[in-house]
Amino acid sequence: MSKTLTDYTFGLFIGGDWREKIQTDEVLNKYTQEAFAETAVTEKEDVAHAVKCAKAAFSSPFSMYERYEVLLRVAQLLKNNQEEFAKVIAKEVGKPISEARGEVGRSALTLEISAEEAKRIHGEEIPVEASPGSENRKAFTRRYPVGVVAAITPFNVPLNLVCHKIGPAIAAGNSVILKPAEQTPVSALLLTRLFEQAGLPKGRLNVLTGKGEEVGPWLTSNQDIAMFTFTGSPKVGQLIREQAGLRNVALELGNNSATIVHKDADINKSAQLVAQKSFNNAGQVCISVQRVYVHEDIYDQFLNRVKLETEQIKLGDPLDEETQMGPMIDEKEAIRIEEWVQEAADLGAQIETGGVREGVFYHPTILTHVNPDMKVCRQEVFGPVIAIDTYKDENEVIAQVNDSEYGLQAGLFTNDLGFTMKAMDQIHVGGLMVNDTSGYRVDHMPYGGVKKSGTGKEGPRYAIEEMTEEKIIVINT
Repeated sequence: MSKTLTDYTFGLFIGGDWREKIQTDEVLNKYTQEAFAETAVTEKEDVAHAVKCAKAAFSSPFSMYERYEVLLRVAQLLKNNQEEFAKVIAKEVGKPISEARGEVGRSALTLEISAEEAKRIHGEEIPVEASPGSENRKAFTRRYPVGVVAAITPFNVPLNLVCHKIGPAIAAGNSVILKPAEQTPVSALLLTRLFEQAGLPKGRLNVLTGKGEEVGPWLTSNQDIAMFTFTGSPKVGQLIREQAGLRNVALELGNNSATIVHKDADINKSAQLVAQKSFNNAGQVCISVQRVYVHEDIYDQFLNRVKLETEQIKLGDPLDEETQMGPMIDEKEAIRIEEWVQEAADLGAQIETGGVREGVFYHPTILTHVNPDMKVCRQEVFGPVIAIDTYKDENEVIAQVNDSEYGLQAGLFTNDLGFTMKAMDQIHVGGLMVNDTSGYRVDHMPYGGVKKSGTGKEGPRYAIEEMTEEKIIVINT
């Protein structure tokens, strides 16, 4: 029996039915550290049953227009329930309520775009008749869904990143096995109830909850899964790729995002945006600003301004309308950030502001006098810390940005067209944001990285291409 949105006790969703399990997990409110929801724990046989149901559903007709209708209905239901979803996200992630509302709005838009793209899947004509001996032939391509898609999502954007995977997968005509992060599964499970209400055929969406280290290998070992789409750590992403073998894999694996502030930049605007995009969701965003390179001519002015912006950020209860930054996902992560910052300080970095942990909170922190081998520069911090360095010329700073194993997105503040074009050609990332930080994203753009930041693209149109197979048809007339 379907439950109301305000009931936060969930079973597994398999084959269109909710299945209760004896073993359950609690989901904590990240601010109060009290349980507010309960989810089922997946066992190995549940994975096999979910894949069987997904495969059976895939063999049943589900037209492009029907996919469009279902996704559009869910988008509207999500808009109708925005406040309920926002409160859940604020609790399960610790994200301020204003940010949580923004995530719900973006999620509805992601599903709406996916619905529209369901009607635009197309191939192209191939002029094979241009080849000698093929004058009597005509050829064209068509795209077909891959089959069963396993989608594994992270804790930091628990609703919109789910929508970025299941929206395009369903639009493409696939069936989905969703494994949301164990720390933040509630918004995904509530979304599943909306898909129920919207009339999604049974088996087209199946949701398994539990620990990733247990459920993940059960998924990758099941050969009836045709594709894996994963957002998370490079270590886990590499493991999935190895276990998936020749099957399709799309990976979004993070970054240590750099933003350049050139000497002709608007100092106030760039400082404001850097502070905003470094500390939203407590810095727990793949494209959150982490490394900032400021031209030596404006370094002192920029540093003073960004410190001022940072020190005005209000920490507190995510459900408080005035809160601008909430807690980390758990105290273990806050302790890790504390250790990384202390290590940088021991190696000569200067803490300009912040550097304080209070339980699960870590205060917004700016470091200067850093070197590129410090963890806060070399690895992905995934917390409210930015490292600010200086540079003299364009070639130097491009080399500094590229000195990274990652390459998701980067930012560049300048009005110099020549520098912009050079940066466009030479900075090795999946996306360059000019006169903005690395943290800019809208949901219909192609989104994905290079190097250890992953493979494949998100954004409904581009994800649908990943989740379909192209076939050429040649007709001898």
